[in-house]
Amino acid sequence: MWPVTGEPPVWEGFRDADLARRLVNRIRDRVARELGGHVTLMEVCGTHTVAISRTGIRSALRGAVTLVSGPGCPVCVTSQGDVDAMVELASRGLTVYTFGDMMRVPGTTDSLETVRARGGRVRLAYSAADAVAHAASHPGEQVVFLAVGFETTAPGVALALRQARDLGLDNFTVYPAHKLIPPALRALLDREEVRVAGFLLPGHVSTVIGRQALSFLARDYGLPAAIAGFEPVDILMAVDRLTEMMTRGEAAVANMYPRAVREEGNPLALQAMWSCFEPCDASWRGLGLIPASGLELRDPWRDFDARCRHGVSTFEAPVRPGCRCGDVLRGKILPPACPLFARACTPARPQGPCMVSSEGACAAYFRYERGDGGDCRGEGSGAAGPR
Repeated sequence: MWPVTGEPPVWEGFRDADLARRLVNRIRDRVARELGGHVTLMEVCGTHTVAISRTGIRSALRGAVTLVSGPGCPVCVTSQGDVDAMVELASRGLTVYTFGDMMRVPGTTDSLETVRARGGRVRLAYSAADAVAHAASHPGEQVVFLAVGFETTAPGVALALRQARDLGLDNFTVYPAHKLIPPALRALLDREEVRVAGFLLPGHVSTVIGRQALSFLARDYGLPAAIAGFEPVDILMAVDRLTEMMTRGEAAVANMYPRAVREEGNPLALQAMWSCFEPCDASWRGLGLIPASGLELRDPWRDFDARCRHGVSTFEAPVRPGCRCGDVLRGKILPPACPLFARACTPARPQGPCMVSSEGACAAYFRYERGDGGDCRGEGSGAAGPR
């Protein structure tokens, strides 16, 4: 096992069950002896949420560490107004390409899936390049790519835009709905709605933006944070480091995913993203309007904006009655506290995006933790220990 004070080595044992058990025991012992018996941490990334549920980490740490979800599922944080605008585009006879998780997200009256069932041309995409290829081979169709995601997917969309321009395509546009993680975390902390002792930070986003871009959590808010990979030992190493920093009263952002994350991020990906996009105010499900938290096309690229090309406006729409996805995304409650969870809202009949997305907290709880006790009572972090 790597020493408490040293950097973790790069090795292949990221699923080593014995090492995972030792880390769990060390975390539990430290929390019991030095941190008052309980701490609450927020895992920001939806992929972490799924991994924590699937591998049993939440259960293994129960009673010592409560892990609450944050705004780290891009499908889940897409506002109801944006979902309705996407559905409207699909209803106009356009060819709409989307990532699979968006297909079943319920809008106010329809979803992309129900539009497709009525004959709409809604297609699944593995990347924005799929939509560019379709536009190039079907010049008589107007093709729209729904650009949903965080900093991780924006560079790929930027490259697709460049390809479309190089090909001279006048039948390809994107609906820009990208979100930026750092402004959302600032908004979450500035509102002081959720009390957490530290953050488990997303590995995917951090590979693009780098550790430095998240250092404000320690500098401005005095909170420890750790960037983590996605295997069980990755996650437990990050939780171990967080609790270690807490015992020492340290506030730092630790890079526990050095095999993928650099201090400055990925300069080529950032260059691609910022060449086509610039920050804009954006509406998040559960968090509302956050300044400079989204991406819009820069002036030279605005001809590719589907909202302008096709005259679609975005209006704020109410969420479905009873759905508490917004509270889940703020870490205010755990999924089972929603009155619709596993009753009116299931993967077969989702009432909100957190039950639809493969990275959604509700879907993860439904699949892996419904039969478990403890955290599935639904408590959030409002009464949890130190911030």
